[in-house]
Amino acid sequence: MTDPNAIQPSELDQLPDRDPEETAEWQASLDAVAAAAGPHRAAYLMRRTLERAEGAGVALPKLLETDYVNTIPTAAEPAVDGDEAMEQRITAWNRWNAAAMVTRGSKYGVGGHIATFASAAWLYETGFNHFFRGKEGDGSGDQLYIQGHASPGIYARAFLDGRIGEEQLDNFRREAGGNGLPSYPHPRRLPWLWEFPTVSMGLGPISAIYQARFNRYLTSRGIKDVSDSHVWAFLGDGEMDEPESTTALTLAARERLDNLTFVVNCNLQRLDGPVRANFKIVQELEAQFRGAGWNVIKTLWGTAWDELFQLDTTGALVRRLREVPDAQVQTYQTRDAAYIREDFFGKDPALVEMAKLLSDDKILECFHVSRGGHESRKVYAAYKAALSHKGAPTVILAQTVKGHTLGEGFASKNANHQMKKLTVDEFKAMRDRLELPIPDSRFADGVVPYAHPGADSPEVRYLQERRAALGGPAPARRVHPVAPLPQPAEKAFTAFDKGSGSQNVATTMAFVRLVKDLVRDKETGRRWVPIVPDEARTFGMESLFPSLGIYSPMGQTYEPVDRDQLMYYKEAKNGQILNEGITEAGAMAEFVAASTSYSTHGETMIPFYIYYSMFGWQRTGDQMWQLGDQLGRGFLVGATAGRTTLTGEGLQHADGHSPVIAATNPAALTYDPAFAYEIAVIVKEGLRRMFGEAKPDEDQNVFYYLTVYNEPLPQPAKPQAAGVDEGIVKGLYRFNTAESAGLSPAANSPRIQLLGSGTAIHWALKAQALLAEEWGVAADVWSATSWTELRRDAMEADEALLRGEDRVPFVRQALQGAEGPVLAVSDYMRQVPDQIAQWVEQDYTSLGADGFGLSDTREAARRHFGVDAESIVVAALAQLARRGEVRATAVKEAREKYGL
Repeated sequence: MTDPNAIQPSELDQLPDRDPEETAEWQASLDAVAAAAGPHRAAYLMRRTLERAEGAGVALPKLLETDYVNTIPTAAEPAVDGDEAMEQRITAWNRWNAAAMVTRGSKYGVGGHIATFASAAWLYETGFNHFFRGKEGDGSGDQLYIQGHASPGIYARAFLDGRIGEEQLDNFRREAGGNGLPSYPHPRRLPWLWEFPTVSMGLGPISAIYQARFNRYLTSRGIKDVSDSHVWAFLGDGEMDEPESTTALTLAARERLDNLTFVVNCNLQRLDGPVRANFKIVQELEAQFRGAGWNVIKTLWGTAWDELFQLDTTGALVRRLREVPDAQVQTYQTRDAAYIREDFFGKDPALVEMAKLLSDDKILECFHVSRGGHESRKVYAAYKAALSHKGAPTVILAQTVKGHTLGEGFASKNANHQMKKLTVDEFKAMRDRLELPIPDSRFADGVVPYAHPGADSPEVRYLQERRAALGGPAPARRVHPVAPLPQPAEKAFTAFDKGSGSQNVATTMAFVRLVKDLVRDKETGRRWVPIVPDEARTFGMESLFPSLGIYSPMGQTYEPVDRDQLMYYKEAKNGQILNEGITEAGAMAEFVAASTSYSTHGETMIPFYIYYSMFGWQRTGDQMWQLGDQLGRGFLVGATAGRTTLTGEGLQHADGHSPVIAATNPAALTYDPAFAYEIAVIVKEGLRRMFGEAKPDEDQNVFYYLTVYNEPLPQPAKPQAAGVDEGIVKGLYRFNTAESAGLSPAANSPRIQLLGSGTAIHWALKAQALLAEEWGVAADVWSATSWTELRRDAMEADEALLRGEDRVPFVRQALQGAEGPVLAVSDYMRQVPDQIAQWVEQDYTSLGADGFGLSDTREAARRHFGVDAESIVVAALAQLARRGEVRATAVKEAREKYGL
């Protein structure tokens, strides 16, 4: 029988052994060590040998795990450049006010989180005191992704710094009055402080990676040198379970983003209990990051452990630390010394002897509080090593105790995430523990006081001096005064005004052609950031490859297989296109970074992200909310749009609902253009509003979502009637009448208004002809470029009426006087056109592609969903029949005639 533990031939190096005798000697030496000193000693020597080989540049697979000890030994720690005692006092004040703020707010029932910052305080304070560069010095400063649940500690520091007052602290999570503090980092709610929203969990890590990458992109393209900016992302060990947290680790390593540091607060707890109850999350993360190519620094144990490690001459302590699961470590933090002696030390004779040398107080100090993440010296060493490391990003795995300094009622308890307050007695005990000069008299009527040493105190002066040396306050968001971008030449926007003649052009192609013209603009062309997730050829963008280049920090180190072709695959260090691969989440993260460059770096960039529409709002909708939260600006383009337009791909690709989801986002301006000239008008307006001369009452912090289609069709000329551009922007204009279409209806013909968006307008135009030629009905056709903008305007009109202002919704103004009922149709579910129903004065009904998509021809799919031209005719006749304007039998006749 084959030994399952034997090394299989496929695992052996295929190179011939040039010196079998030497190889045998090495193997014999290992066998001798294992026999004489035990397998643990043999394993130790092997690990040290592999580490030496790696350090010497010998090509060997890397060790994925190291011992459960600090990466930086105590003897190698640099001296802290500052007053550690002073920083201890500053941190104590911040710990107190963070806990007081949440506790005081609990009387309003708004909640809050205390335990996270309590565990991570030194991870933040050390950075603020020594490393995080502000935005008032040279360059852009650092970018800080703060863990959402730690926000009370950041507010507490801003209070100590004088940036916010007691009233705002008391309005934590109470924003309706206008002077509150949002629960989590939120630029839209507190735009002078927060730069990046980091809740929902998982979005912070992936966004930080792509922000670091976009920083390199800006530098490589010569837009702005931001090589001194460093990205810091603070994460929870439980948060690392989110797929977005680790999805881009290899990209960061592959592109050598040494301008990026992850700091993972490993307090071993998530919201309901241990992160890895039966395993070790630190070891798991170390292997994951090392395997991805990151530099890993473990900061696990405080200085109280030094004595124990010095006593560990056999390696028994290190082995025991590796084998104890996290949930048991959490238990040690809450149990007495006797329990720890028996359960931890009692498992190995060498540890039993070690424990005899340790007092109960020493054991409790080590197992209850002494963690690397709770000591500024340990954290300082890790941060300094991270910044010194070149060629790869760094992750710091810092072990802490959740609820540290809050008392035995909080520390390491499974429920501490849901515990929102401390009692007065617990606060007094905390005060004594932190050695804060807060007298009992301050606890009037059982209310916990905020505490401040004074605006001119040594602590505040020290804090402000440190921040001044590092470039000003942090975190901070700054919108630099930049001149509005000039409008590109009009020629680019008028290219389709005369239509495409006999040439069939899909609106996707029309958009790409527009962008090709715009990126050539001398003033603004270099600021466009084309982003695509490995579908550029699908969208006809390959022609941009050789002219713009695909960004790659390595350039092009190979000869592309299509080098002899005109549209060859060209990578370049200064490439303009971001081709992200098959990762919609990565592409959205890059888009968010580019769309906020105006505030992060004071450089206005114009990103457009083009993708399969089905894989946008449905797949990465959370990031699109993040985009709105972060006040991003740019163009999202849902290509190959519609439920019936993308033939053959079927249910999973047939988008019939993205405008519904987009309509829920207040920052999204959603358009479903039908014609090429409409796209030009919308893009031109978007450039003006977001990047140019916005009107005083306009919010520039919006983004545009355009749906474009892959169905090649004739592009008509732009109507010359007045108000067409205004109607395109506001969402509705009359494309033609039955008369202007040359259909010549009788003077007394029944009339109906057909509203169509996107590719559906072509079905409406065919239905218009059928209605006139076969049923004697006159139909006017309207292009509804944005159902959502029509609805938004109508809702604003309703709000104005409540304020006593007389305002008529635009959709009602546009349709005023239009004869007959209204029938609306789109390639989306009926809920999309039904958004405007309550504001239309005429009889209103709609058609749409509700249900799941399917694979078939466009014609068959449209007949299946009842949105093709013939279905529109039947629906129109039914609507008119109900009004008595056509005979009732016409509906049945039409169904039979068209085979419906």
